Amino acid sequence: MHCQKLPLSLLVSSCLALLTASATAGELTEEVIVTANRVETPLSTVPNTVTVINQVELQQQLAIHNDISTVLGNLVPSYSPSRQKMTSAGETLRGREPLYLIDGVPQSNPLRNGGRDGHTIAPSMLERIEVLHGANAIHGLGAAGGVINLITKRPTEELQQHVRVDSSFQTESLSESGDYGVAYSLSNSFGAADVLAGVDYRSTGMAYDADGELIGVDNTQGDTMDSEALDLFLKTGYNWDDQRVELMANRYDIESNHEWGSVPGDVDAGIPSGAVKTDLPAEGARNKVTTLSLGYENESFLGQGLRLQFYRQDFEATYGAQITPIATFQDPAYGANLIDQSQNNSEKLGMKLTLSKSQVAGLPLSLVYGLDALQDETWQALIQTGRSWVPETRYENYAPFLQVEISAIEDLTVTAGIRHEKSTLKVDDFTTLYTYGSQFVQGGEPDFSETLYNIGGTYQFTDAWRVFANYSEAYSMPDVGRVLRGIDEPGQSVETFLDLTPILTENSEFGIEFDNGTVEVEVSYYISDSDYGQRLQRGADGIYTVQREKTEIDGLEASVRWAATDNDLLGLRYAEIDGRYDSDDDGKVDSDLDGTNVAPDRLNLSWDHSWNDRVNSRLQLNYLLDRSVKDSSGTTVNEFDGYTTVDFSTDVKAFGGVLNLSVQNLTNTDYYSYYSQSSPNDLRYFKGIGRSYSLAYQYSF
Repeated sequence: MHCQKLPLSLLVSSCLALLTASATAGELTEEVIVTANRVETPLSTVPNTVTVINQVELQQQLAIHNDISTVLGNLVPSYSPSRQKMTSAGETLRGREPLYLIDGVPQSNPLRNGGRDGHTIAPSMLERIEVLHGANAIHGLGAAGGVINLITKRPTEELQQHVRVDSSFQTESLSESGDYGVAYSLSNSFGAADVLAGVDYRSTGMAYDADGELIGVDNTQGDTMDSEALDLFLKTGYNWDDQRVELMANRYDIESNHEWGSVPGDVDAGIPSGAVKTDLPAEGARNKVTTLSLGYENESFLGQGLRLQFYRQDFEATYGAQITPIATFQDPAYGANLIDQSQNNSEKLGMKLTLSKSQVAGLPLSLVYGLDALQDETWQALIQTGRSWVPETRYENYAPFLQVEISAIEDLTVTAGIRHEKSTLKVDDFTTLYTYGSQFVQGGEPDFSETLYNIGGTYQFTDAWRVFANYSEAYSMPDVGRVLRGIDEPGQSVETFLDLTPILTENSEFGIEFDNGTVEVEVSYYISDSDYGQRLQRGADGIYTVQREKTEIDGLEASVRWAATDNDLLGLRYAEIDGRYDSDDDGKVDSDLDGTNVAPDRLNLSWDHSWNDRVNSRLQLNYLLDRSVKDSSGTTVNEFDGYTTVDFSTDVKAFGGVLNLSVQNLTNTDYYSYYSQSSPNDLRYFKGIGRSYSLAYQYSF
């Protein structure tokens, strides 16, 4: 069945019908405070689309599937569907790469984007997730598609211990599909000091599709199936007067058990990839990430607020080896049929200084200003032979910024900002791999600078109606590693290599919101352009290269929440997106962006019901619409066959705690994943997970 996009008129009519149906105003949600401007800001004054996934919503989604990408896809439809793997390559927000943060510490690695951003912390350590939609420079490098800030839990005022145990399985094989997880946290305050310590361990089994067949393993890019993960978390702080110092440390390690090998499918014959137990060469795929943050806050520093954060992130992503040799890694010096594997490494050191002043000189004027500094050393090694695939690359960046908020007119808030990026990229001389001709490349220190602007405003027509509009810019480096490692022509120099030119993304957005306490509606339209953007293109060897081209993306997002009764909450989320790029370098976009670059149009529906004071349930539906991708001649080069999945979960207060039972893919829909259809190849032609069951119990004392 082929589906068309939902007409805007139908969507708006549905929203208006809900508004008409809500004659009484109840208390749906409280005003939410977010960190969109580096300081706590009322959501109603932020001129952007913002999604805040609170603790209740987060727990509901994690009970169904313990994966942050899946959570985002279920609640932020403009985010690409999860690949259901360790890798998140091809998962975008509004068609561009988002910047992942943990408490403001960058987790994304734009210099050599290996697609592991979504697996740097156990979800059980999170209090909420804040998603800023669209290009944004306020948090620095890499936020072309927006910001996904993972906010960790805070210490409690009194002694509290929390235990959570869970298990998932599929009926095809309880032993092979069985997952289980155990999480424990201890929190307390001791006068002015407080501490929260947590540990999370998870063992994940194999997965079966709707036909009862094993889903293929992605040995190279990484798979969460047949893996083990351990997370150690600590947050401790000390308060005095109006000041606080806080230390956060997180160590996350997920590793494949390396016991299952991928069985190639056949795209043309409609045969999916599979898996078989076998002896595998080299090491299994792995993510090891250490995040450290030391923060200081002073609410009365020379009459203004001060926030100072120092951070460090050590990131190591090991990619598995295929059973058959990878052509790109071959070199006669190491013999025939060489088995090798790559490892991405990134070491970040950074500082964020933020000062804020309200009512400057008694005027309706607020300032947020400061300075960011970042040093990022990134390289990619072939660890079995000790070769360098991507040379060590050091990125140094300094960025002062100023944000102004004016509220001189009642109900109108105007914000404007400027940020100046000053960057240097340092690369020593290096030689590419044999497969690229062992080309000698002269190193260098190209520097870049860019001044970024943003302006926006919100106007509160009535207590219920609000409109907002904004223009913002984001600055990002291209995937430097992919560019440098693939140089196959002699006489190249880092100083003059054009493809290292940074990406400037311009985002314009207009939105309207309604909230009468019973019904919340938000509709926004955005345009995201880049004159010299970045597009991933898969080569014959399955390895992606970076194409630098003009790109234009526009889309619509809509969300509705209706408290239909005291016990029923209905939700609707919809996103549609169109993206095109310039394939012939004539300055005009002429070809569609494919599914490795943009998300499908999607409708998410949900129904939350409170049966009594002990039992609550949620039923949610994800409806992905068909998409056809056409080239500059109008020829269809790829087609995505949309699908619908349904999930169900229920919470029961029992045994002094909370018992959760959930079913993922309740209707056992048979489908190929969005990524597999968008970039079809025999080795990664994966089906989605069939019906699976989960049981969890958590207890606080």
